[in-house]
Amino acid sequence: MNQALVLVHGIFDTGTIFSRMAHFFEKRGLHSTAPSLRPSSGAEGLEVLARQLQQYIDTHIPADQQLDLIGFSMGGLICRYYLQRLGGMQRVRRFVAISVPQHGSLLAWFVPNRGCRQMRPGSLFLQDLNRDIASLTAIDVLSLWTPFDLMIIPAKSSVLGVGAELQVPVLLHDWMIKDTRVLTAIASFLSAEQDSIGDTPD
Repeated sequence: MNQALVLVHGIFDTGTIFSRMAHFFEKRGLHSTAPSLRPSSGAEGLEVLARQLQQYIDTHIPADQQLDLIGFSMGGLICRYYLQRLGGMQRVRRFVAISVPQHGSLLAWFVPNRGCRQMRPGSLFLQDLNRDIASLTAIDVLSLWTPFDLMIIPAKSSVLGVGAELQVPVLLHDWMIKDTRVLTAIASFLSAEQDSIGDTPD
């Protein structure tokens, strides 16, 4: 049975932001789906969006089908909550994190809603997820980040510290899901039985 691929968007976005990525993957035989989670502002908290993601997966993907997850920005934290707190580890084979504030972003201090408070460095939400971050070693993980990220501050907050890591010198946060180097690396990771991207920058 083919692998299911779910793309999870970030703050103030919808699933449509992945149109280039989805087209890139489609040409390589990787079929994807991208739900739109609401409210995308994170106003009700990332755990609420993670439960929406869980419901979407349970509704649209057969229970016996393997699953890959790609999370961009805030979407990566939503994926992690699903994986680490909602039983997603039982369904997911590979997880790709793209420019995710794994350890928070200083910009989150400028928006006072619940989701942004959860994305502040040192938040209880992040402390909870990072306390058992080693649990992610049970699946294949790839994290990609750019040192020029002006949304994730500091940029190194995107370093997960688990699995493979790839630094790509993309100039803008939003370009990370469109850059050919990023897309090629992800397609290779998802297509390989045993990926060997490694931990060193390309």
